Amino acid sequence: MATSEKRIRPRKAGIPKVGKTAAAKKSPARPGKPKVAAVKALKTPRTRKKPAHATPADRLRSLVLAALDDLKARDVREIDVREKSSVTDLLVVASGTSSRHVKSIADEVVRKAKQAGLPPIGVEGQREAEWVLVDLGDIIVHVMLPRTREFYGLERLWTVGDQQPTALAG
Repeated sequence: MATSEKRIRPRKAGIPKVGKTAAAKKSPARPGKPKVAAVKALKTPRTRKKPAHATPADRLRSLVLAALDDLKARDVREIDVREKSSVTDLLVVASGTSSRHVKSIADEVVRKAKQAGLPPIGVEGQREAEWVLVDLGDIIVHVMLPRTREFYGLERLWTVGDQQPTALAG
């Protein structure tokens, strides 16, 4: 190919054509063919803005609750233990329908925490999966079978003298 010849490159999908020549602009529209409007440049996609007041603990809390909701955890309860424990700020207790469901719920919490750059400090009870504890520092998540949850009564233990723990819809 000679250097004076212009090489035609195919356009990539989504990239508009570069402006028309002056001769093409002056020519009338061809009969039988619709006139195509010029394509505007694409704006940058909008991203969801996070509220400025969201603390890392609030972000972690919403992440945990979303993971529990995604895998249909039952009877999710939050217990604020800031006044009672120096170990953590919040306990989240949830139930699963079977040991496999309990393990899956705990795995989802761990997976989402790792994706957010907040890997768990520890995970206990995955082998038996009757009660899986996920320690995320500010939040400790307990996922249990209903009979195990009833037997140990964590809600009663941590809310002695308080109002009932906050029940979440779901």
